[in-house]
Amino acid sequence: MSEKTDSGLMPGRTRRGGRAALRKKRAKRSTNMLPALKRQLPLVEPMTQEQVEKIDDASMSILEEVGVVFRDDQAIADWKAAGALIKDDDRVHLDRGLVRELIATIPSNFTFHARNSVNNLPFGNDHCIFVPMTGAPYLRDLEDKRRGPTLDDLANFHKLSHMLPAIHSSAHHIVEPMDHVVAHRHLRITYSSMKHSDKTFMGMTTSGKNAEDVLNMCAILFGEDFLETHAVVTGNCNGNSPLVWDETMLSAMRAFNKRNQPVLCSPFVLGGANTPASTAPAVAQLNAEALSALAYTQVVRKGCPAIYGHYLSTVSMASGAPMAGTPEISLMNFMIGQMARYYDVPWRTSNTLGGAKTFDAQAGYESASTMMAALMSGANYLWHSAGWNEAGMHCSMAKFIVDAEQCAMGYRMAEGIRWDDFDEALSAVRDIGPGGHYLGHPHTLANFQTAFFMPRLFDNNSIEQWAADGSKEITERALDEARGLLESYEEPKLDVAIDEALRDYIDRREREIPSVEALNTDY
Repeated sequence: MSEKTDSGLMPGRTRRGGRAALRKKRAKRSTNMLPALKRQLPLVEPMTQEQVEKIDDASMSILEEVGVVFRDDQAIADWKAAGALIKDDDRVHLDRGLVRELIATIPSNFTFHARNSVNNLPFGNDHCIFVPMTGAPYLRDLEDKRRGPTLDDLANFHKLSHMLPAIHSSAHHIVEPMDHVVAHRHLRITYSSMKHSDKTFMGMTTSGKNAEDVLNMCAILFGEDFLETHAVVTGNCNGNSPLVWDETMLSAMRAFNKRNQPVLCSPFVLGGANTPASTAPAVAQLNAEALSALAYTQVVRKGCPAIYGHYLSTVSMASGAPMAGTPEISLMNFMIGQMARYYDVPWRTSNTLGGAKTFDAQAGYESASTMMAALMSGANYLWHSAGWNEAGMHCSMAKFIVDAEQCAMGYRMAEGIRWDDFDEALSAVRDIGPGGHYLGHPHTLANFQTAFFMPRLFDNNSIEQWAADGSKEITERALDEARGLLESYEEPKLDVAIDEALRDYIDRREREIPSVEALNTDY
């Protein structure tokens, strides 16, 4: 029987049959990835052009007069060759003309290529993507128990990332697999990202050597020549605010740059602790830090893709703890969006952040506040979009699922108003007339799935129906959904020869890399 007949649009179907079809369609779970979001809503831009230029001038003055420390001999040599002024051995003073010349060669947009080309993603300008959280040393599991993660737990998160439509990437170490030695984890994490999902992913940047391993595995998966002309993986390099970039991050950055792969150049802001305790000056410092790293990517390889990054939090002056979802973080996101567009470079922010210890009302409010600002600021790379809780100390399986649905809702909002069925819908007004209802009208039956977003995980039934269904709170509903997704997961199989080559590479590198924890600092 055709879908059209099931939906009650063919002659002879009763209204009861139409409603049954509605229920059936609502219950059906779609796991097809949404395309990259193309934003249609106006952006929030609180700064005037004069204020944008004021931040730019302040940042350039910091680069010229204060300088940025690059704790890396190779970077210092590179900067000397590029004409920068070096003082005190490692403090780089950058002329604003040189900075502008370098960042002008960063592409304003490019395409992320996945091993399944259906999941390729246009990126930059008005396109954005949702990426899960990474780096959690704990998880709240399918029983909502907080514990240390394993490689199997990481695989489950990669599987969920593969199946959740609004999640565009399998990221990398969503949770830290504590059952593997640190020196070998980057290999297993990268393989898990590649094996359990055919979406784009992130690459570990915990050292230059680890980054090279990631890129060598990408070359096995995609082909070395393909990497030369296509973005297939994303790295992240965090700065040490205020105004320091270290050897670990810079060596990883160079590895990605040399292979023409994009890196998030991300100052790590704890507002009031490692920046001035004031919003606008904090952005001026952050902007200087980001520009220094963005410029360096172009010293390494002119024209390679790079992304203006940051991690934002403010510090409680009462306890010293980092805070999420505060008004100042939203304001900084709006301002950073304006600065990135001023320089015409794509940019990253963090999404659905929170400090709550469980998936409670605080977690929801903090995440919703963060997401709204992230969407309205025009960020291109919305990292930490699912699972983040306890200031990043754990990834919650329940929150991961609900955050992904929230991303789908944010996606729908940011798409803007749809006008494609305007005339057809107005015709329904004439058909129904005063005092009627639209529930059985052909236009409603044909458009109910797309007219209004219908959350799977929010309960909007009467309290009597909710009680009859087991009085389930959202955490329990989300965990049920996670179990159902994992039970129905179908692995997107790797090519057999590629899979064997990846496994051989991992085996060889695990033999070569010392596994003694005391030696891990070099890897």
